[in-house]
Amino acid sequence: MSKIIKIGFLGCGNVGGGVWRLINDFAGDIEHRTGLRFDVRKVLVRNVNKARGIDFPEGVLTDNVEAVLGDPEIDIVLEFLGGEKPACDYLLEALRRGKTVVTANKVAFALHWHELQQAAQESGAGLYYEAAVCGAIPIIHTLNESLQANRISYIYGIVNGTTNYILTRMSREGAEYANVLADAQKLGLAEPDPSSDVEGLDAAYKLSILASLAFHGRVPFENVHVEGITGIKAEDIRCGQELGYTLKLLAIAKRDGLQVETRVHPTFIPDSHPLANVNDAFNAVFLRGHACGDMMFMGRGAGDLPTASAIVSDLVRAASAQKHIYPTFDNTLHPSVALENNTDWQSAFYVRMLAVDKPGVLGHVSQTFARYNVSIRAMQQKHAAADGRVTLVFITHQAGEKAMHQALKALDANFASVESVLRVES
Repeated sequence: MSKIIKIGFLGCGNVGGGVWRLINDFAGDIEHRTGLRFDVRKVLVRNVNKARGIDFPEGVLTDNVEAVLGDPEIDIVLEFLGGEKPACDYLLEALRRGKTVVTANKVAFALHWHELQQAAQESGAGLYYEAAVCGAIPIIHTLNESLQANRISYIYGIVNGTTNYILTRMSREGAEYANVLADAQKLGLAEPDPSSDVEGLDAAYKLSILASLAFHGRVPFENVHVEGITGIKAEDIRCGQELGYTLKLLAIAKRDGLQVETRVHPTFIPDSHPLANVNDAFNAVFLRGHACGDMMFMGRGAGDLPTASAIVSDLVRAASAQKHIYPTFDNTLHPSVALENNTDWQSAFYVRMLAVDKPGVLGHVSQTFARYNVSIRAMQQKHAAADGRVTLVFITHQAGEKAMHQALKALDANFASVESVLRVES
């Protein structure tokens, strides 16, 4: 006999609608494979009279959150509200009342993970969040369970589909950022207010979660260095391509002992790197474990059905669990043994500058760089500008972040002006 699990929805937008369709249209397959049948008792919405394209049974829709949180028969709460508030307050209340939570909310989770986990552990409820990072890609489950016999040394992630789509179009077409963004908004691939995506915040929330799980220690969101793609020029993408590089917005986490660096920024990677061929709105995570070696996970990172797929997977996992599992690291606001945040990481750099066309310029640049232990690996001279200055492009060897910025600041403006600086990873 199948086990009936009664659930409630907090919100029902595109993803919530996708979950509703999956657990109804796919109900027979789920029941056959898992022995579980899901009964959605209540769905919290702002307006119960709004047309949604879903034939909800009478009495299921409600605009009263207590109808979900206060129903003693609801075992599992699925949250689709997004954002920090009021979603986090509702999640905490659900957990305190002993209701297991499944969420795709990376903002509330990254900022309040310690509170949510504490509430879950105190009541014995489950806390599941696979869909919060990379949609349908099962990277959370992989880190939590499949790679337990590994020490993860680094993660490189393309974890935001909007920015990957924009950079892919800019790379293919030589188009400028503003034009491609406008197209992405018309196609519904970018929000009317795209700031969270294009300024790197969405990727940073996700990296905080990934790094914490990979390195078995809480990596707070505020420790993630964040830069977006709003300043990217088509000229820099073209110069990188000529040197054999592809530009991606990467979420990067590396660990060396207790030293951890976490950063989100536009990054040049070699065309031969597996991530270089992850295009359009796809997501991917590339990592290295001491036992498994290099691994890459790729798939749809957003959208109603891909995200719904991850949520239903968590729903089945939660309903089947004999005992809910939580991360074992010290998940508190101020951990007793904290990972150290390294802000002076090592990377190579791409530098584009405009220089006066006269003897001594290259010598000045190389000598200035050398004073700060920055060595040049490759250099190209481009066309002359209208004022007689020429474009110089440099790729450095590995250098310290702070040293690189000191070297650039020390350049004599009478010789050259720095137009663009991007990091390079291999």
